[in-house]
Amino acid sequence: MLKSILTGYIETVLSLAEYDKLEDGTFSGRIPQCKGVIAFGDTLRECEHELQSTLEDWILVGLKFGHHLPVIEGYDLNKEPADASMASM
Repeated sequence: MLKSILTGYIETVLSLAEYDKLEDGTFSGRIPQCKGVIAFGDTLRECEHELQSTLEDWILVGLKFGHHLPVIEGYDLNKEPADASMASM
């Protein structure tokens, strides 16, 4: 099955996430390669969901404002689309 570059990027980056259980029993998650991507949740599952949502927003803001996003395991979201029809989207 062929994945989009965005889906592949998100899945790969999330596999690099680090989670901690905090003293109050809640969880924090972060992605060291993506500065500022951090989330919290009452459960690990909730923290994972919040971290994915935060990552997706971080990517969209970065793309909108032309920020350089880290290249992760060959996924490079900084390249211009090769297909002219994609560029018009």
